[in-house]
Amino acid sequence: MNLVLIGMPGCGKSTIGSILSKEMDMKFYDADEYIEAKNNMRIPDIFKNGEDVFRNLEIEALKELSLKDNVVIATGGGAVVREKNMINLKKTGKIIFINRPPEKIIGDINIDGRPLLKEGKNKIFKLYDERYNLYTKYADYSVLNESTIDEVVLNIKKYVKEI
Repeated sequence: MNLVLIGMPGCGKSTIGSILSKEMDMKFYDADEYIEAKNNMRIPDIFKNGEDVFRNLEIEALKELSLKDNVVIATGGGAVVREKNMINLKKTGKIIFINRPPEKIIGDINIDGRPLLKEGKNKIFKLYDERYNLYTKYADYSVLNESTIDEVVLNIKKYVKEI
């Protein structure tokens, strides 16, 4: 079984996923890094060809990652906007929504290299409003990321132990 982390840009998916994978002896994949390596291009450069081009590459990458076994996958924040991604990821994994309030994200996010945030940090509120229902719709489990990363990891490990 795989663990798939979804949530807003800057919610902690990659950091949490990396720690979680080590503690649970699973391999870790950051979907955005996987897309960059596979296409030999940085995400902002891919976005220059349009968001649809990126989303199509993301569909292929997440399909490939979903076929792996015993992995933790940190998706990009917008992976939920394409239902096909969630269908593929749910076949082999449990979807975990890392819910970090936008106010907390704004306080510590670096918007460099995040094409959808080029308008500024306040875009976080708009994206959160647009995507929140999708995150909750697809999530098998939601965890609030308001305190420490260690606490979030511990909560996820407790969830995994129960399933």
